[in-house]
Amino acid sequence: MTKSPRNPQGDPREARLKAALRANLARRKAQGRARAAEESQDEQQGQQTPDQGAPGNED
Repeated sequence: MTKSPRNPQGDPREARLKAALRANLARRKAQGRARAAEESQDEQQGQQTPDQGAPGNED
């Protein structure tokens, strides 16, 4: 069985799915970048905390 020839304009459903996938990928990349930036900021703040060696912080 062969595929039917596509419209020169393309399939509107396929175009819509491509756009949705592209938007989802962009959103996930942005979330990943935000999480990475937040983690690196937390690490930097953790290194700069002056009270880490203060009395009362023993475990």
